[in-house]
Amino acid sequence: MKLAVTGKGGVGKTTVCALLAQAFAKSDRRVLAVDADPNATLAECLGFPDSDAIRPLSEMGDLIEERTGVKPGTSGAIFKLNPRVDDIPDRFSVQHNGIRLLRMGAIKSGGSGCYCPENAFLKNLISHLLLADQDVMIMDMEAGIEHLGRATVQGVDWLLIVVEPSRQSADTAMRIRSLAGEIGLTRIAVVGNKCQGDQEIEFIRGAVDPLPLVGALPYDEALRRAELERRPPMAGIPAVDDGIRHIITHLNDKPDRGETDDV
Repeated sequence: MKLAVTGKGGVGKTTVCALLAQAFAKSDRRVLAVDADPNATLAECLGFPDSDAIRPLSEMGDLIEERTGVKPGTSGAIFKLNPRVDDIPDRFSVQHNGIRLLRMGAIKSGGSGCYCPENAFLKNLISHLLLADQDVMIMDMEAGIEHLGRATVQGVDWLLIVVEPSRQSADTAMRIRSLAGEIGLTRIAVVGNKCQGDQEIEFIRGAVDPLPLVGALPYDEALRRAELERRPPMAGIPAVDDGIRHIITHLNDKPDRGETDDV
């Protein structure tokens, strides 16, 4: 299963990624977690030791030059648009508690004026990860779909948009839905987070309609403290564990986004 996870900043998408990764790993699935958010905190959220020492691939200038033929920062040079990346996951991922992790680093936006060798390298790697034969891959993205393209749409089982009970968060989800539709990505679902009761769950459901709400996680003070302190989310919170199981069950059961689930 290949999951790309996005949402408005601060909604807890990295916490959701970590909880999903931990749940899959506990069920003996092979999990690759990909931190593609420039504000990279997934390693910390997964409890990786010395997480600050995990170097982003975008900062490995020698590697990028080796694969693209151009040193990062060089202007006007011709470089390989499809550099070799198949060995990168095995060489540069780190492992902890049954989860492998790759830290991507920032992909420069299309408005920056050039398509640089760093972008070519990272985007080709993401295409490889989404299309390769892997058990579970969870990619933590920033608020948008900058990392995805038409060539990789078929590799995404679900684009998950994390939404908290706020109008701004729901509006961001609908903008992401529109952008995803432009590249042909229709397997889109919403995960509610920080919900205090059924009323807030129903608010999210109505605000993101017609996207399906495949699960909702409760507001929990222990989770909030862990998020603020960049610690791994607490395991063993029954309502949270039940919510994650519910999400995974529905993602496994539903081949498309044509129906909405009861949460």
